[in-house]
Amino acid sequence: MNYRHGFHAGNFADVFKHALLARLILYLTRKETPFRIIDTHAGEGAYDLSADEAERTGEWRFGVGRLADLSAADAATRELLAPYLDLVGARDAEGRPRLYPGSPLIATRLLRAQDRAIFCELRGDAFSALQSRFARDKRVKTIHLDGYLGLSAFVPPKERRGLVLVDPPFEQRDEAERMLQGFLDAYRKWPTGIYALWLPIKDDALSRSFVERLRARGVNRILRLDLSVGGTTEDQKLRRTSLVVVNPPFTLEQEARVLGAFLAERLAQGPGAGFEIEDVSAE
Repeated sequence: MNYRHGFHAGNFADVFKHALLARLILYLTRKETPFRIIDTHAGEGAYDLSADEAERTGEWRFGVGRLADLSAADAATRELLAPYLDLVGARDAEGRPRLYPGSPLIATRLLRAQDRAIFCELRGDAFSALQSRFARDKRVKTIHLDGYLGLSAFVPPKERRGLVLVDPPFEQRDEAERMLQGFLDAYRKWPTGIYALWLPIKDDALSRSFVERLRARGVNRILRLDLSVGGTTEDQKLRRTSLVVVNPPFTLEQEARVLGAFLAERLAQGPGAGFEIEDVSAE
């Protein structure tokens, strides 16, 4: 597997995914009882946006770089983005964060003393960085493992509350199928957990068909959130992303409507930018 997220860290898809991830975790902290986060494809945990990989693509400039100034945003949007942007932290004169937080760093900074996290990563160099970053955090277990094996192995967690993030690199042609089957195996064992499934969308029908397949397998509480930044597709760059949330918190739909509308406008790269939200829960 040759994928290196450092080339894409802080891009529009990361902003969308991580802003919503922060909202999901904060919802879990509303109760005092502990919960567990399971991140199946954790990566390195955090990324230096001044490194060669990030500089070569410059994708962060069209993502987190566009959120350096929120003075024109309304109060509700600023409040919903604040936890994520607080984790992004200080920036340089170009609006570049010193260190961009991946999903593991976002999770650990929002976890409480009683909560736990499992981070799986298969690629050797990424796992070494991940393991080193969290070696002293007793709440965290890092595991050098295929994330889909971890997904099946670690549910249900003993806490019986928590969130599973499935965010693979999508380098393999059958990745969506592997995600679907891996999720279904886990869901049969733990049908009450919150699952956030990330998909890069190059075919506009993908996220809808993915959700339809979930419904056909008996999954009945689903929220589909799609963000497009628009623009030409001739350069083959990613322009649309989806987060499919199973068992979404009751607060998420309204929060996502506010965040999605704002991010679609702020992160737009051309015609066709927009946000879609679909509640496909069974009656």
